[in-house]
Amino acid sequence: QVQLVESGGALVQPGGSLRLSCAASGFTIRNYGMRWYRQAPGKERELVAHISGLGDNIKYADSVKGRFTISRDNAKNTLYLQMNSLKPEDTAAYYCYVPARNSWGQGTQVTVSS
Repeated sequence: QVQLVESGGALVQPGGSLRLSCAASGFTIRNYGMRWYRQAPGKERELVAHISGLGDNIKYADSVKGRFTISRDNAKNTLYLQMNSLKPEDTAAYYCYVPARNSWGQGTQVTVSS
């Protein structure tokens, strides 16, 4: 059974950092492109970052470029999102997604507030 479990969300002050993790089970993430999405209350889910199966093709939403870094550890079967210089507008539930398997995690909440 394919499962994606996100973790690492928290309440953090503006300017702070967090690292989100997405642990996969039931399949091997190697060779699969993976994505982070986020959804704020009352807003549509938006793509935050994408990484190819080999990690050689990475794209970011303009709103997070230069602040967020997507990475993967295929040996640990885990996807990461390092988030620096967090802003209140980054507040959202963050989800990992595997397009080829149409699989979503349950999400982890990030709240940026003083």
